[in-house]
Amino acid sequence: MDNSHVRWRSVFERAAESFVEMTEAVPEDRWDSPGLGVWSLRDLAGHTSRALTTIETYLAREPEQTTLDGPLAYLAAVAATSATAEGAAAIAARGREAGEALGPDVAESVRQIADRVVALVDRTADDAPVTTTAGGIVLGDYLPTRALELTVHTLDIAAALGTDPPDRLREPVAACLGLVAEAIGETPQAAGVLLALLGRRPLPADLHVI
Repeated sequence: MDNSHVRWRSVFERAAESFVEMTEAVPEDRWDSPGLGVWSLRDLAGHTSRALTTIETYLAREPEQTTLDGPLAYLAAVAATSATAEGAAAIAARGREAGEALGPDVAESVRQIADRVVALVDRTADDAPVTTTAGGIVLGDYLPTRALELTVHTLDIAAALGTDPPDRLREPVAACLGLVAEAIGETPQAAGVLLALLGRRPLPADLHVI
């Protein structure tokens, strides 16, 4: 097993655990309150849960040729779609649908999904084919993108609640910073982002990774 894949398996599991912990911290009367953009907290939890359920769905599909050579290729393909108005609207709709599907006990539904998918990942090889809507990729390269989604949106939930994220999210945050830095490093915005992180200038207004 590739050492990077070993690390991302650990990061993915910690990110999933953090998402579960964060949803358990949401008061029952807050699920319809603002979450992120057009989403309520329920919608946001639904969207985030898709970082888990898509693993099940895509592993179960008919395998296709691997066309995405690593997580950066996947992120670039997805970013190209989500940057359009139609793509953003579709993502928003899927988030709302997934939120409704979580039912009356959102936290318990999230826990069940996380337990089921983490167990699936544990027993699935890194080179297992994952047939995504953006193309074919292997599981070991898909997991970093799932960890990124789980990490960022767990932070979003914490921000919406005005609370601190779980301590166990620190490792995923550090790993995802590295992944995002790699993704940005392949774009024309790389130099501007580096200067911004060093305090030389503001971040580019149109910065977009996923």
